[in-house]
Formats: sequence, structure tokens, C-alpha cells
Amino acid sequence: MTARPAAGTGEGPGAAAARLTGRPVTGERPLSGAFAEVTLDGGQVVMVKRGVDPGAVPAEAAGLRWLAGTDTVRVPAVHGHDLHWLVTDAVPAGRPSARAAARFGRALAALHAAGAPAFGAPPPGGPQDAYIGLAPMRNVPGTDWPRWYVEHRVLPYLRRAVDDGTVRSAEAAVVERVCERLPELAGPAEPPARLHGDLWNGNVLWGADGHPWLIDPAAHGGHRETDLAMLHLFGCPHLDRVLDGYQEAAPLADGWAERIGLHQLFPLLVHAVLFGRGYAEQALAVARAALAG
Repeated sequence: MTARPAAGTGEGPGAAAARLTGRPVTGERPLSGAFAEVTLDGGQVVMVKRGVDPGAVPAEAAGLRWLAGTDTVRVPAVHGHDLHWLVTDAVPAGRPSARAAARFGRALAALHAAGAPAFGAPPPGGPQDAYIGLAPMRNVPGTDWPRWYVEHRVLPYLRRAVDDGTVRSAEAAVVERVCERLPELAGPAEPPARLHGDLWNGNVLWGADGHPWLIDPAAHGGHRETDLAMLHLFGCPHLDRVLDGYQEAAPLADGWAERIGLHQLFPLLVHAVLFGRGYAEQALAVARAALAG
């Protein structure tokens, strides 16, 4: 469904779902200030999400459709959106299992292999100025991953962290040295992969159907090791089986495990800006480890 203008202020999730799907609503269950489960006429349950910024919802909707278009990982279908509201399928909750994790690894490898036009390429129809969680994330295409990653992911958030006082100027030099050496630290060159882009454990739903489902993407073209580094950063059930499945389908380049910290620099700096000094210290620790290695 194409985006429509948002309704007036004060609209609730049930009214937004009815407007965007064109179907009557028979039930509504708030889950948080931003989320609600809404039951449509006929019994279908959908998830209704209110965006924190007018650019966030179109970016997420475009990302979900871009991932779904590969027919690899499972993502909730988009039933409608505008600048403020997103309506998708609800995913009935299940439990993680080793079998599902291995299946997820293979599907994630296939998603990455679907590719992207460039590093930083946004999904078709998605805005250049997108989001990763609550943080702005600019999608500017580039052809060289180390240079693109430094210019459009690491340095913008390092500068902001310094400006905010979360990272001291003297400490920033450690991350800047990693940026200077990234061409030699980054491993073999790889083509742009189609990334989920914010693949922490909270965005992996283990469905009642026995499959993992991915939500809340910050989708763009990037390095495939970045998604795997995000899974490592905050943990994931049966992560070893996820990696086994991935390696079975698309073996990673030698030394990938030593490069995890490089790919975690961006999300750690994002978290430092959003949540404070503890994440800045983690970013500095992985930067020092990369230089020491």
C-alpha cells in the first residue's frame, strides 16, 4: 500500500490501522507508548507502531519490503504506512531452538547474497536520511567499504560523542587511528551485501511457526560481517548454530572473528551518543584491541 498523508493529531493506533488498511478494527491492545496490537475485522492481528520522527517510518517500511523481496529471511508484511504510523503483521511468539537458529543462519547468508547497488545504498523508495533505532543514519552510496564506513558511519558519531562530552578529545584519537588503518584491517574486499542493519537480539523474533523473524531494520547496502557483529554485540540465542548455518551457506573470509570489533564501532558509538559513557568505553576498548591486534 502506498503511503498516505497522516491523520490529524490525537489519532490512536486503532484509528490509524483502520485508515491505512481500509478495514474496520474490532480490538486494540496497547503494548507501549509506541506499539499496539490491533485486531482487524475478520480476526487478523496487526502490529501498529508510531514513529519517533517523520523520516523513520518510511525508512522502516522500505527496509522491510526490501528484505522481504529476497524471499530469504522472514519479515512481517507491511499493510500500510504514512509519515507517522506503520502497520505490519504481528508475529506470534515462540521459543528459540538450535534448529531454527541454523535455519536463520542460512537465510541470513542468502539475504546478504541478494546484494545492494552500493555500500550505503538505501532500499528502493527509502529516504537517504534514515534511522538506526532512535538515531539518525545517513545512507550515502560509496564503492569502497573502509572509506565509506569511516566517513558515513564511524566519524559522524565519534564527532557527536566528542561534542557531547561522552568521548574526550584525547580518546577520540584512538578511534581515528583505527579509521586511518581500516583499509589494512578490514580484510578482503567484498561486494555490498543487503543488510538488516540493526541486527541485535531484540530485532530477532522467534516465531511460533519455528522460524526467526526480523523486525525494525535499518536496511542498507553494507559489509555482511556487520550484521553478524551486531548479533555478537548483544547476544543471540544459539548464536553458534546461527554461525554454523551461515558458514555452511556462505563461508566467511579468514579472520572474520578478529574483525568483529571493527564492525561494532558504529553501533557502540551510536549507543554512546544515545545512552552515555559506558558504551563510549566499550567503543574505545574495541578500538584499542583492533590496534593491538
